[in-house]
Amino acid sequence: MRDKYGVIQDNYCYLNSDVLVNKLNIKEHDNLAEAELAFTAVRYIEYSSTITSINQFNLSHLQQLHFQLFQDIYDWAGEIRKVDIAKGTTRFCTCSRIEAETQKQLSRIPLLLNSTTQEKLIAELADIFCELNIIHPFREGNGRTQRFFFEELYFFLGMNITWPDISKGEWVQANVNGYNGDLSSLEAILREAISDNPL
Repeated sequence: MRDKYGVIQDNYCYLNSDVLVNKLNIKEHDNLAEAELAFTAVRYIEYSSTITSINQFNLSHLQQLHFQLFQDIYDWAGEIRKVDIAKGTTRFCTCSRIEAETQKQLSRIPLLLNSTTQEKLIAELADIFCELNIIHPFREGNGRTQRFFFEELYFFLGMNITWPDISKGEWVQANVNGYNGDLSSLEAILREAISDNPL
């Protein structure tokens, strides 16, 4: 049985199921999604950033944020996935290359301090955001963790972020467009998210 990421059967899922093994032993997709939403919302609210340097926005911190959100649900919260996944025609980074590719992208973050205009900053952020999505380092929860990570980064850079009220389909399509080389949709989302923050 294939799950939403195209994996037929792996150790992350219950036997003969495409539902991820979880601490709550929920074996139905909708119920698990509801539980995820509830637990991650609480963990998101209780989080308090301790970042003091832009160099701390690294792979270890990304993993820390994933653990923060999903620690109540998955034993592997905060761990890099160990199975290759795809979504539709989008193939994500092979698991053996995740750490190297993620570190490569996150090493670009300190250079954001050199951005002289908001447009340059948005273009660079959109590209990093897109590349991280293509890497998809975790078995589940990549989008939420990535947005969490970027919210904290924006805050560190002295800006507040309010994600625009768009559908999940619009989010997915923006990332698919980025995967295919068109970052305009992601740039528009990021531009709207910080529209009240002059550089």
